[in-house]
Amino acid sequence: MGKIKQNMPTTRAQATKNGTSLIPLFPLTPPSPTNQNRWKRLYLLPLITLLLFATSCEKEIEVDIPDAEDKLVVEGRIEPGLPPIVILTRTMGYFEPTDINAFQEMFVHNADIRVSNGTNEVSLLEICTSSLPDSLLPLIESIIGVSAEELQAFDYCVYTTLDPIMFGTVGTPYYLTVNAEGHSLASRTRIPELVPLDSVWFQLWPGTGDTLGFAWAKLTDPDTVGNAYRWFAQRINSYSDGTQKDPTFIAPFGSAFDDGFFNGLSFEFAYNRGEGDVNEDDTNDEAGFYKVGDTIVVKFCTIEKNIYDFYRAFDAEVFNNGNPFGSPSIIPTNIQGGGLGIWAGYGVTYDTIIAPL
Repeated sequence: MGKIKQNMPTTRAQATKNGTSLIPLFPLTPPSPTNQNRWKRLYLLPLITLLLFATSCEKEIEVDIPDAEDKLVVEGRIEPGLPPIVILTRTMGYFEPTDINAFQEMFVHNADIRVSNGTNEVSLLEICTSSLPDSLLPLIESIIGVSAEELQAFDYCVYTTLDPIMFGTVGTPYYLTVNAEGHSLASRTRIPELVPLDSVWFQLWPGTGDTLGFAWAKLTDPDTVGNAYRWFAQRINSYSDGTQKDPTFIAPFGSAFDDGFFNGLSFEFAYNRGEGDVNEDDTNDEAGFYKVGDTIVVKFCTIEKNIYDFYRAFDAEVFNNGNPFGSPSIIPTNIQGGGLGIWAGYGVTYDTIIAPL
């Protein structure tokens, strides 16, 4: 579920030495002349011991890390009234370069990718943004969720179709097959029935000067077990320079949830603002908040349970990244044949929140 930012209290443990005798490693008073030789030996003994201990602990360790097997990574989705979108990349080695050229080489080209609804089958066409006129970039931006500025700076390649026979329909299963670089992958997803939100609103958060808050919603979950959802939002109002605040829909951290604790119930919940492109309000006290004057479009999606499992594990992995106490995890996938990633159907409804001035 969405997380609300708070200043959490901290505690500081006080260290005491009650009842403890502290024995110094070396004498704290100078030796008398009569016992000088004996004290010299006492000084040298711990020094020699430490040197021997340090020397004995030095050991060269060489770790031979085997090369990981290259795998294909599928990032695909289909929504009602829209064509299927598939981004196909390959995995990178842990120690490989991470510059822009390396990321560009991750894309897999000339793959045979097909989508079927059980009756008709369509081959997807590879489209790269470098081959498109700038006038079409806003359209691509709205479809794949990448800003037009990024599309101009980086050559994104996606597989899709303009054949309306394969545009998404609620309740329909969709079958994906991928053949590329000697790999054969397959997957299935379905666009679940729509579950619209009962209501949405903006609510101020105490202590923010009556200007910042969160997006709230009320949901009535159907009484069938296993429903799952995902939340996206987009601010469509502009900054003072005329730039739209959010060029695309953004999923905040923890955007996916299921009905494991509220099956068949009505309840209210809130989400913070997700961070997309790094803007000024993503790096100051407004980070994570919506602001009075914002117009927020909420994209609320029904998803299948295995899609929820993927994004829950994905968020956990992102949270643990760089955490020395985090444990490694395996992110589940619905891609069969040894691939990674997700092929997801989304049932989409839209609502608009206006945060009044």
